[in-house]
Amino acid sequence: MITLRPSDARGQTRTGWLDSRHTFSFNRYYDARHMGFRALRVINEDFVEGGQGFGQHSHQNMEILTYVVSGALEHSDSLGNGSVIRPGELQRMSAGTGIAHSEWNHSPEQQLHLLQIWILPEREGTKPSYEEQTLPEPEPSALRLMASPPGRDGIVTIHQDVDVYDAHLSPGSVVAHAIGPGRHAWLQLISGSVVLNGTTLAAGDGAAVSDENALDISVDGASNFLLFDLA
Repeated sequence: MITLRPSDARGQTRTGWLDSRHTFSFNRYYDARHMGFRALRVINEDFVEGGQGFGQHSHQNMEILTYVVSGALEHSDSLGNGSVIRPGELQRMSAGTGIAHSEWNHSPEQQLHLLQIWILPEREGTKPSYEEQTLPEPEPSALRLMASPPGRDGIVTIHQDVDVYDAHLSPGSVVAHAIGPGRHAWLQLISGSVVLNGTTLAAGDGAAVSDENALDISVDGASNFLLFDLA
C-alpha cells in the first residue's frame, strides 16, 4: 500500500529569512493525522537565506540527521563540535539526555537548502553524541546507504532500526529495493519526479509504504530523493 503525502499539503513556516515545509507536525504546525511514520518523526525541508539561521536551542531523546541539498550549513553545539556541512556530507546528532546547538547559513549571500530529519531512538536517556561523514560518490542509477544501526563501517550510525538511503538518479533509471517481512518504507522526493510502484511523485512529495515486498522506482529525468527502510 502506497499512501501519498503531497508537497502542497505539508505544513509551512515562513519568516523573512526562512521557508520551511513540514511533512509531519512540527512546532506551531499540528495535524493529528500526520504525527510521523513508524520511528520517523520529522522531515523538514528548509530554505534559509544568506547569513541567517537558528540560534542555540536544545533537543532531547531524538536522532537528528541533517542533509544539505545546496549551500553550506555552519554548526556548533554544546559538545564542542563546530563544522560546516555541505552537499555530499551527512550529520547526525543523538540528543539523548540533552544537547544544544545552533545552525546558520555559512554563506552571506547564497541560499541554503537542507532537510532535517528526526527519528525516535531505540532508548531514551543515552549519552549525547555527534557524527558527520563524507559520503561515497553516488552512483547515477543506485541507492546510496547513508545511515544505519551500529555495526556497519563507514556509515553514519543511527540508534534505531532504520536504514537511510539517498539517490541521485539519472534519466531513465530504474531502481529496485526489497522490503523485509514486517518492514515499512518512506520515500521523500527532493527534486525531479519518480514513479513508485505505479504512484507518481513530484518534488516535495512523500510516500508511506506498508504491506509491500519490494519497491520499484523509475525516473524520466534526473531525480534526488531520500528513502527510509523502517521496522
